[in-house]
Amino acid sequence: MLNEALWSYQTACHGSTKVSPSQLVYGHDAVLPWEIKAGFRQISIQDQLAADDYATLMTDELDDLAGHRLKALLSIEENKKRVARWYDKKVKAKEFADGDLVWKLILPIGTKSSKFGKWSPNWEGPYRISRSTPGNAYILETLEGVEFPRALNGKYLKKYYPSIWVDA
Repeated sequence: MLNEALWSYQTACHGSTKVSPSQLVYGHDAVLPWEIKAGFRQISIQDQLAADDYATLMTDELDDLAGHRLKALLSIEENKKRVARWYDKKVKAKEFADGDLVWKLILPIGTKSSKFGKWSPNWEGPYRISRSTPGNAYILETLEGVEFPRALNGKYLKKYYPSIWVDA
């Protein structure tokens, strides 16, 4: 039972780093008081070492500390790439062609008209895409041909479909 508890504690590494927190900070796993009291083999071997040998071992562990931290950093980067791949599979980029009609989100988000309160609209338009710029940004123009001075990110736009009920 005691060995199982020790095993589960020492293998309880952080999921993204694959290294225990005490190993990242101190260069070795933590020694718990009950491990000392139970006389674990690791503790008894450590007690039999001479001071010089113990100092040499601790210095070697500190040298390994940079390696543990580098390994943890690489593991975190791999985890971030894995999460990014999963996210990118789910995200569908909005792309519009020049001349498309779009709705524009009322920016800044959270600005509501005091006239309508929470019933104020979230989208305004329609606007026409004048031209696209790199990075999924678009320059809009009104239907009368007045062009906006700055580009707007495509995530703040949505396709406008004219209603069949409005006289054109």
